[in-house]
Amino acid sequence: YYLLLSLSSSSSEVLQEAHNQNNFEFSKMAANPHNSRVIFARSDETKTVVEEYIDFQEGSLEDRQVGYKSMICNFYDLVTNFYEFAWGQSFHFAPRNKGESFKDSLLRHQRFLGDHLSLKPGFRVIDLGCGVGGPLRNIARWYESDFVGLNLHSKQIERAKVINKTNKNTSFITADFMNVPEEDESFDAAYSIEAMCHAPDKIAAFREVWRILKPGSFFGGYDWCINENFDPANEEHMQIKKNIMLGNALPDIASTTEVSNALKEAGFELIKAEDVAYNSHPNFPWSRALQGARPTLGSLPRTPIGRALTNAFLRVTERIGMVPKGARNVSNFLNTTADALVRGGETDVFTPMFFFLARKPEST
Repeated sequence: YYLLLSLSSSSSEVLQEAHNQNNFEFSKMAANPHNSRVIFARSDETKTVVEEYIDFQEGSLEDRQVGYKSMICNFYDLVTNFYEFAWGQSFHFAPRNKGESFKDSLLRHQRFLGDHLSLKPGFRVIDLGCGVGGPLRNIARWYESDFVGLNLHSKQIERAKVINKTNKNTSFITADFMNVPEEDESFDAAYSIEAMCHAPDKIAAFREVWRILKPGSFFGGYDWCINENFDPANEEHMQIKKNIMLGNALPDIASTTEVSNALKEAGFELIKAEDVAYNSHPNFPWSRALQGARPTLGSLPRTPIGRALTNAFLRVTERIGMVPKGARNVSNFLNTTADALVRGGETDVFTPMFFFLARKPEST
């Protein structure tokens, strides 16, 4: 059986769908746009994958850097449908304006990035770490360019193809952005939305982007960073960082200065670098989506009470065999990370949206 949690279907419809789909594999379910609320396919491997992932995170920095591919794939095997259930198809944060909905803030954040890339008709553009293709879908609709989504996780790529099937100007590659299978100088622009934080080596990752861009082209994005307020001697700050890494498959978290310097070291001209989290209205911080302030029906799964209810439900259904062993462990570490993200914002030691705009020089 499958666990289906849906805020838009009646319980009878949910149970019927579970019964109808009980022999399908996860990959088939993920490829069905009508089943975006499916969280788990029953699998004896889930518990093992959870344990392997946590072992990676508890290992050394060198272990995480060397084994980052396995760590990332294991992680997204576990959490992709959790994310889509609670977050939608754009797996990122955004600064909020007063009275602005969460969805509208995401769209504005994506448009902000697209505008800075100076996209034009006929451009070939790559989204590095495209997830399930939600942001790419929106950006591709706004600009008359050809978009290529690249992602290491094959099941997310299959999902992205479904989500973008009506967009004729999109295509997808299952690959590592540390080694992009494209020719030198084959793209007119590149961007990354909260994905470069997975890179085991920032300079090497940025050099690969530099290689595939044409001279004069822009590379922009948002990165997860610790900022100048982070104190490695502060026990709470270090715990915040550790818990954020745990729930996002990060080998480490770079500082804003390290990201800027890595771009320069890779050969880019750094045009702009700023933490756009500070663009949020004081009463609407970027972490508001995880805090449960005035939750709506659609936002409930992201809130503390919604996460607690999901966790309780998983505890019961795991015991009776309705979901695989390890399901609740996934919920646990995601909840731990959600709390750490909120605290990282409150203490102003972390940002998920350090914005950078860099340019490959005309003469290389």
